Amino acid sequence: MNIGFALCGSFCTYSKIFPIIEALAKEHTVIPIFSENAYTLDSRFGTAAEHIKEAERICSRPVLHTLPEVEPIGPKKLLDILVIAPCTGNTLAKLAHSIADTPVTMAAKSHLRNGGPVLVGISTNDGLAGAAENIGKLLGRKNYYFVPFGQDDPMGKPTSIVADYGQIPQAIEAALSGKQLQPMLI
Repeated sequence: MNIGFALCGSFCTYSKIFPIIEALAKEHTVIPIFSENAYTLDSRFGTAAEHIKEAERICSRPVLHTLPEVEPIGPKKLLDILVIAPCTGNTLAKLAHSIADTPVTMAAKSHLRNGGPVLVGISTNDGLAGAAENIGKLLGRKNYYFVPFGQDDPMGKPTSIVADYGQIPQAIEAALSGKQLQPMLI
């Protein structure tokens, strides 16, 4: 199976994401895709160069990070599924409004042209606030599926939600069967 795995800028989740990518890469071809922020920004959770190096080591291929690199995903039918994890509120909003001006959103648009599934692993501080309407929009769209998610810190950050990234393999299997992994809200 060919899995596109797109990372956005929720850097605090990378320590949970990279082991999932590594497990998937042992059984499948995984094509890493980084948003501009993921590809260029350093944070207290590591440098962009470290993250790129780790993704390329795990996947044994270069990270795709430009619009021209990801646009052929659809026309060449390169993927069976596209996973976007972590998916930030910004990327979620762009997906909900069909804006394809980043490597991640263009990869989604390109993959969706063939009716392929897009699995969203959300990570946003305003998931139960401003981003909630965008979650609702994608829930109503064909070929979008979510990694089960819930509040990560209800008392400290009451509107923040994050996916249970450990469920990505099961969510991929469900999405490839045209089903949403349940329960979706955890």
